[in-house]
Amino acid sequence: MSDKELQVRGKQEAPADREQTRPGPVFMPAVDIFESGDVITLLADVPGVSSDRINIDVREDQLTITAEIDPQKSEEERYLLHEYETGMYQRAFSLSDRVDQSKISATMKDGVLRLDLPKAEKAKPRRIEVKTD
Repeated sequence: MSDKELQVRGKQEAPADREQTRPGPVFMPAVDIFESGDVITLLADVPGVSSDRINIDVREDQLTITAEIDPQKSEEERYLLHEYETGMYQRAFSLSDRVDQSKISATMKDGVLRLDLPKAEKAKPRRIEVKTD
């Protein structure tokens, strides 16, 4: 393994392309997107976020994921070292007509959000039979 493979990427703060009305940082969750014959899958890294703090919105061909992570310490505790950042996660994706938006599903496991974006019938691969005369 190279040193590059062992490096951990920290949370990346989202670029401020618009003004915020909420204080605090907004992070872009790291994502992987892959596809199989019938579905496009999106995995988003949202450590420390419970499923009830995630909002997935589809509107006008745009999929938006927002999530909020609260501080993990209690009022009785004080920081000795503070590297774990809290705030909002937000990431938006444009959906093509290849995705059947009515069938999108989401699950959460071990801090990873999984979105399954089923392909629309017209986008699924199909085999065309060649007939003989």
